[in-house]
Amino acid sequence: MTTSDKIYVAGHRGMVGSAIVRRLQKDGFTNIVSRTSTELDLRNQQAVADFFVNEKPDFVILAAAKVGGIIANNTYRADFIYENMMIQSNVIHHSYLNGVKKLMFLGSSCIYPKMAPQPLKEEYLLTGLLEETNEPYAIAKIAGIKMCDAYRSQYGCNFISVMPTNLYGSNDNYDLKNSHVLPALIRKFHTAKKENAASVEIWGTGSPMREFLHADDLADACFYLMQNYNEAGLVNIGVGEDITIKELALLVKKIVGFDGELKFDTSKPDGTPRKLMDVSKLHSFGWKHKINLEEGVAGVYSEVKDKL
Repeated sequence: MTTSDKIYVAGHRGMVGSAIVRRLQKDGFTNIVSRTSTELDLRNQQAVADFFVNEKPDFVILAAAKVGGIIANNTYRADFIYENMMIQSNVIHHSYLNGVKKLMFLGSSCIYPKMAPQPLKEEYLLTGLLEETNEPYAIAKIAGIKMCDAYRSQYGCNFISVMPTNLYGSNDNYDLKNSHVLPALIRKFHTAKKENAASVEIWGTGSPMREFLHADDLADACFYLMQNYNEAGLVNIGVGEDITIKELALLVKKIVGFDGELKFDTSKPDGTPRKLMDVSKLHSFGWKHKINLEEGVAGVYSEVKDKL
Protein backbone atom coordinates (compact mmCIF):
# COMPACT_ATOMS: atom_id res chain seq x y z
CA MET A 1 0.00 0.00 0.00
CA THR A 2 1.19 3.51 -0.80
CA THR A 3 -0.21 6.65 0.80
CA SER A 4 -2.00 7.60 -2.42
CA ASP A 5 -3.86 4.27 -2.71
CA LYS A 6 -7.60 4.34 -2.11
CA ILE A 7 -8.39 2.24 0.95
CA TYR A 8 -11.93 1.27 1.91
CA VAL A 9 -12.31 0.58 5.63
CA ALA A 10 -15.68 -1.13 6.16
CA GLY A 11 -16.91 -0.54 9.71
CA HIS A 12 -14.87 2.63 10.26
CA ARG A 13 -16.96 3.82 13.22
CA GLY A 14 -16.56 0.63 15.25
CA MET A 15 -13.80 0.00 17.75
CA VAL A 16 -11.68 -1.97 15.26
CA GLY A 17 -12.39 0.07 12.14
CA SER A 18 -11.78 3.42 13.84
CA ALA A 19 -8.47 2.15 15.26
CA ILE A 20 -7.41 1.02 11.77
CA VAL A 21 -8.32 4.42 10.29
CA ARG A 22 -6.21 6.16 12.99
CA ARG A 23 -3.29 3.81 12.25
CA LEU A 24 -3.48 4.50 8.50
CA GLN A 25 -3.66 8.26 9.09
CA LYS A 26 -0.62 8.07 11.38
CA ASP A 27 1.44 6.87 8.40
CA GLY A 28 0.10 9.55 6.06
CA PHE A 29 -2.70 7.63 4.34
CA THR A 30 -5.32 10.21 3.39
CA ASN A 31 -7.30 8.50 0.62
CA ILE A 32 -9.50 6.51 3.01
CA VAL A 33 -13.04 5.71 1.88
CA SER A 34 -15.75 5.03 4.44
CA ARG A 35 -19.52 4.88 4.67
CA THR A 36 -21.80 4.73 7.68
CA SER A 37 -24.35 1.91 7.79
CA THR A 38 -27.11 4.39 6.93
CA GLU A 39 -25.15 5.58 3.87
CA LEU A 40 -24.33 2.03 2.74
CA ASP A 41 -26.13 -1.08 3.96
CA LEU A 42 -23.54 -3.80 3.44
CA ARG A 43 -26.29 -6.43 3.67
CA ASN A 44 -27.76 -5.03 0.44
CA GLN A 45 -26.08 -6.64 -2.56
CA GLN A 46 -27.07 -3.97 -5.09
CA ALA A 47 -25.97 -1.14 -2.81
CA VAL A 48 -22.56 -2.78 -2.33
CA ALA A 49 -22.24 -3.46 -6.06
CA ASP A 50 -22.94 0.20 -6.86
CA PHE A 51 -20.50 1.42 -4.20
CA PHE A 52 -17.61 -0.68 -5.57
CA VAL A 53 -18.29 0.32 -9.19
CA ASN A 54 -18.38 4.00 -8.23
CA GLU A 55 -15.46 4.08 -5.77
CA LYS A 56 -13.10 1.39 -7.14
CA PRO A 57 -10.97 1.04 -3.97
CA ASP A 58 -7.43 -0.36 -4.32
CA PHE A 59 -7.46 -2.03 -0.91
CA VAL A 60 -10.25 -3.19 1.40
CA ILE A 61 -10.16 -3.82 5.14
CA LEU A 62 -13.36 -5.60 6.18
CA ALA A 63 -13.93 -4.73 9.84
CA ALA A 64 -17.72 -4.36 9.54
CA ALA A 65 -19.73 -7.03 11.36
CA LYS A 66 -22.66 -7.59 13.65
CA VAL A 67 -21.01 -8.27 17.02
CA GLY A 68 -21.99 -8.73 20.65
CA GLY A 69 -21.40 -10.68 23.85
CA ILE A 70 -22.87 -13.97 25.08
CA ILE A 71 -26.44 -12.66 25.52
CA ALA A 72 -26.63 -11.00 22.12
CA ASN A 73 -25.02 -13.95 20.31
CA ASN A 74 -27.34 -16.46 21.94
CA THR A 75 -30.53 -14.39 21.62
CA TYR A 76 -30.20 -13.05 18.07
CA ARG A 77 -28.84 -16.22 16.47
CA ALA A 78 -30.55 -15.72 13.11
CA ASP A 79 -29.49 -12.06 12.91
CA PHE A 80 -25.87 -12.93 13.67
CA ILE A 81 -25.52 -15.57 10.98
CA TYR A 82 -27.60 -13.78 8.32
CA GLU A 83 -26.17 -10.28 8.68
CA ASN A 84 -22.54 -11.37 8.90
CA MET A 85 -22.87 -13.75 5.95
CA MET A 86 -24.45 -11.00 3.84
CA ILE A 87 -21.92 -8.31 4.80
CA GLN A 88 -18.84 -10.39 4.08
CA SER A 89 -20.23 -12.14 0.98
CA ASN A 90 -21.14 -8.84 -0.64
CA VAL A 91 -17.85 -7.09 0.19
CA ILE A 92 -15.60 -10.03 -0.73
CA HIS A 93 -17.41 -10.80 -4.01
CA HIS A 94 -17.53 -7.19 -5.19
CA SER A 95 -13.88 -6.69 -4.22
CA TYR A 96 -13.11 -9.52 -6.65
CA LEU A 97 -15.38 -8.13 -9.39
CA ASN A 98 -13.78 -4.70 -9.14
CA GLY A 99 -10.14 -5.73 -9.09
CA VAL A 100 -9.26 -4.89 -5.48
CA LYS A 101 -5.51 -5.49 -5.05
CA LYS A 102 -5.78 -6.87 -1.53
CA LEU A 103 -8.54 -7.48 1.00
CA MET A 104 -8.22 -8.21 4.70
CA PHE A 105 -11.08 -10.07 6.40
CA LEU A 106 -11.30 -9.80 10.19
CA GLY A 107 -12.79 -12.73 12.07
CA SER A 108 -12.79 -13.68 15.74
CA SER A 109 -11.19 -16.20 18.09
CA CYS A 110 -14.63 -17.81 18.56
CA ILE A 111 -14.11 -19.65 15.24
CA TYR A 112 -12.12 -22.32 17.07
CA PRO A 113 -13.69 -25.49 18.54
CA LYS A 114 -14.93 -25.12 22.12
CA MET A 115 -12.63 -27.82 23.46
CA ALA A 116 -9.63 -27.21 21.16
CA PRO A 117 -6.20 -27.63 22.76
CA GLN A 118 -4.70 -24.45 24.20
CA PRO A 119 -3.16 -22.24 22.98
CA LEU A 120 -5.24 -22.08 19.79
CA LYS A 121 -3.18 -22.72 16.68
CA GLU A 122 -4.44 -21.69 13.24
CA GLU A 123 -4.60 -25.33 12.12
CA TYR A 124 -7.21 -26.18 14.79
CA LEU A 125 -9.92 -24.58 12.66
CA LEU A 126 -12.77 -27.05 11.92
CA THR A 127 -11.36 -29.84 14.11
CA GLY A 128 -14.28 -29.97 16.57
CA LEU A 129 -17.64 -28.61 17.74
CA LEU A 130 -18.09 -24.88 18.33
CA GLU A 131 -19.24 -23.14 21.51
CA GLU A 132 -23.03 -23.37 21.33
CA THR A 133 -23.84 -19.80 22.45
CA ASN A 134 -22.02 -18.15 19.54
CA GLU A 135 -22.11 -20.91 16.93
CA PRO A 136 -24.07 -18.90 14.28
CA TYR A 137 -21.59 -16.00 14.46
CA ALA A 138 -18.61 -18.38 14.39
CA ILE A 139 -19.97 -20.25 11.36
CA ALA A 140 -20.39 -16.94 9.51
CA LYS A 141 -16.78 -15.99 10.27
CA ILE A 142 -15.48 -19.42 9.24
CA ALA A 143 -17.37 -18.99 5.95
CA GLY A 144 -15.57 -15.64 5.48
CA ILE A 145 -12.14 -17.26 5.91
CA LYS A 146 -13.03 -20.04 3.47
CA MET A 147 -14.47 -17.51 1.02
CA CYS A 148 -11.20 -15.54 0.99
CA ASP A 149 -9.26 -18.74 0.38
CA ALA A 150 -11.67 -19.87 -2.35
CA TYR A 151 -11.38 -16.56 -4.23
CA ARG A 152 -7.59 -16.79 -3.90
CA SER A 153 -7.64 -20.37 -5.22
CA GLN A 154 -10.08 -19.83 -8.11
CA TYR A 155 -9.38 -16.24 -9.14
CA GLY A 156 -5.93 -15.47 -7.73
CA CYS A 157 -7.26 -12.77 -5.38
CA ASN A 158 -4.89 -11.59 -2.63
CA PHE A 159 -7.52 -11.91 0.10
CA ILE A 160 -6.19 -12.58 3.62
CA SER A 161 -7.86 -13.41 6.94
CA VAL A 162 -6.87 -12.42 10.47
CA MET A 163 -8.41 -13.61 13.73
CA PRO A 164 -8.14 -11.18 16.63
CA THR A 165 -8.47 -12.29 20.23
CA ASN A 166 -10.81 -10.43 22.65
CA LEU A 167 -10.45 -6.71 22.05
CA TYR A 168 -10.92 -3.51 24.03
CA GLY A 169 -10.21 0.16 23.35
CA SER A 170 -11.73 3.42 22.15
CA ASN A 171 -15.30 3.28 20.77
CA ASP A 172 -16.11 0.08 22.68
CA ASN A 173 -19.70 -0.86 23.54
CA TYR A 174 -20.66 -0.39 27.21
CA ASP A 175 -24.31 -1.46 26.95
CA LEU A 176 -24.68 -4.25 29.52
CA LYS A 177 -27.21 -6.10 27.34
CA ASN A 178 -24.81 -6.79 24.47
CA SER A 179 -21.29 -5.76 25.45
CA HIS A 180 -18.28 -8.02 25.88
CA VAL A 181 -16.85 -8.91 29.28
CA LEU A 182 -14.21 -6.18 29.73
CA PRO A 183 -16.37 -3.13 28.88
CA ALA A 184 -19.21 -4.72 30.86
CA LEU A 185 -16.96 -4.99 33.93
CA ILE A 186 -15.77 -1.38 33.53
CA ARG A 187 -19.39 -0.22 33.36
CA LYS A 188 -20.46 -2.35 36.34
CA PHE A 189 -17.61 -1.26 38.62
CA HIS A 190 -17.96 2.39 37.60
CA THR A 191 -21.70 2.36 38.34
CA ALA A 192 -21.16 0.53 41.65
CA LYS A 193 -18.55 3.09 42.72
CA LYS A 194 -20.82 5.98 41.77
CA GLU A 195 -23.75 4.49 43.69
CA ASN A 196 -21.66 3.32 46.67
CA ALA A 197 -22.86 -0.25 46.12
CA ALA A 198 -21.65 -2.98 48.48
CA SER A 199 -20.84 -5.47 45.73
CA VAL A 200 -20.64 -6.11 42.01
CA GLU A 201 -22.17 -9.21 40.43
CA ILE A 202 -20.01 -11.11 37.95
CA TRP A 203 -21.51 -13.67 35.58
CA GLY A 204 -20.39 -17.27 35.97
CA THR A 205 -17.71 -18.75 38.20
CA GLY A 206 -14.88 -16.37 37.34
CA SER A 207 -12.71 -19.31 36.28
CA PRO A 208 -12.77 -19.03 32.44
CA MET A 209 -9.55 -17.61 31.03
CA ARG A 210 -9.46 -14.85 28.44
CA GLU A 211 -6.83 -12.97 26.48
CA PHE A 212 -7.21 -9.24 25.78
CA LEU A 213 -5.64 -7.12 23.05
CA HIS A 214 -5.90 -3.34 22.77
CA ALA A 215 -7.61 -2.24 19.54
CA ASP A 216 -4.68 0.07 18.77
CA ASP A 217 -2.34 -2.93 18.87
CA LEU A 218 -4.74 -4.85 16.61
CA ALA A 219 -4.77 -1.95 14.15
CA ASP A 220 -0.98 -1.89 14.13
CA ALA A 221 -0.89 -5.65 13.45
CA CYS A 222 -3.41 -5.28 10.62
CA PHE A 223 -1.40 -2.46 9.08
CA TYR A 224 1.76 -4.59 9.32
CA LEU A 225 0.10 -7.65 7.75
CA MET A 226 -1.43 -5.61 4.92
CA GLN A 227 2.15 -4.72 4.02
CA ASN A 228 3.82 -8.07 4.73
CA TYR A 229 1.43 -11.07 4.56
CA ASN A 230 0.06 -12.53 1.31
CA GLU A 231 -0.90 -16.13 2.01
CA ALA A 232 -3.97 -18.37 2.25
CA GLY A 233 -5.27 -19.49 5.64
CA LEU A 234 -5.46 -17.20 8.63
CA VAL A 235 -3.26 -15.42 11.15
CA ASN A 236 -4.08 -15.17 14.85
CA ILE A 237 -3.63 -11.72 16.36
CA GLY A 238 -3.25 -11.63 20.12
CA VAL A 239 -0.84 -11.22 23.01
CA GLY A 240 -0.23 -14.91 23.79
CA GLU A 241 -1.13 -14.49 27.50
CA ASP A 242 -4.45 -14.81 29.35
CA ILE A 243 -6.01 -14.23 32.78
CA THR A 244 -9.10 -15.54 34.57
CA ILE A 245 -12.31 -13.50 34.57
CA LYS A 246 -11.88 -13.18 38.35
CA GLU A 247 -8.37 -11.73 37.90
CA LEU A 248 -9.72 -9.39 35.24
CA ALA A 249 -12.52 -8.26 37.57
CA LEU A 250 -9.99 -7.56 40.34
CA LEU A 251 -7.85 -5.55 37.92
CA VAL A 252 -10.83 -3.44 36.77
CA LYS A 253 -11.93 -3.02 40.40
CA LYS A 254 -8.47 -1.64 41.26
CA ILE A 255 -8.34 0.71 38.24
CA VAL A 256 -11.86 2.06 38.86
CA GLY A 257 -11.24 2.38 42.60
CA PHE A 258 -14.23 0.35 43.82
CA ASP A 259 -14.03 -0.81 47.44
CA GLY A 260 -16.85 -3.37 47.60
CA GLU A 261 -16.78 -7.11 47.04
CA LEU A 262 -17.27 -9.42 44.06
CA LYS A 263 -20.25 -11.79 43.88
CA PHE A 264 -20.23 -14.55 41.26
CA ASP A 265 -23.59 -15.63 39.84
CA THR A 266 -22.85 -19.28 39.01
CA SER A 267 -26.31 -19.74 37.46
CA LYS A 268 -25.09 -17.68 34.50
CA PRO A 269 -23.02 -19.26 31.68
CA ASP A 270 -19.23 -19.20 31.66
CA GLY A 271 -18.89 -19.66 27.91
CA THR A 272 -15.77 -21.31 26.52
CA PRO A 273 -13.39 -22.37 29.34
CA ARG A 274 -10.32 -20.88 27.69
CA LYS A 275 -9.50 -19.01 24.47
CA LEU A 276 -5.78 -18.33 24.34
CA MET A 277 -4.34 -17.61 20.91
CA ASP A 278 -1.11 -19.15 19.71
CA VAL A 279 0.59 -16.11 18.16
CA SER A 280 3.86 -17.76 17.12
CA LYS A 281 2.92 -17.39 13.42
CA LEU A 282 2.37 -13.63 13.87
CA HIS A 283 5.59 -13.28 15.90
CA SER A 284 7.48 -15.11 13.14
CA PHE A 285 6.54 -12.26 10.78
CA GLY A 286 8.16 -9.79 13.17
CA TRP A 287 5.17 -8.21 14.94
CA LYS A 288 4.44 -8.16 18.71
CA HIS A 289 1.92 -6.22 20.83
CA LYS A 290 3.10 -3.16 22.78
CA ILE A 291 0.28 -2.24 25.23
CA ASN A 292 0.05 -4.28 28.44
CA LEU A 293 -3.39 -4.96 29.93
CA GLU A 294 -3.26 -2.79 33.05
CA GLU A 295 -1.90 0.21 31.12
CA GLY A 296 -4.49 -0.34 28.38
CA VAL A 297 -7.51 -0.67 30.69
CA ALA A 298 -6.42 2.37 32.74
CA GLY A 299 -6.19 4.40 29.52
CA VAL A 300 -9.61 3.27 28.32
CA TYR A 301 -11.22 3.97 31.70
CA SER A 302 -9.79 7.52 31.89
CA GLU A 303 -11.17 8.11 28.40
CA VAL A 304 -14.73 6.89 29.09
CA LYS A 305 -15.43 7.39 32.79
CA ASP A 306 -17.10 10.78 32.35
CA LYS A 307 -19.44 9.36 29.69
CA LEU A 308 -20.60 6.24 31.56
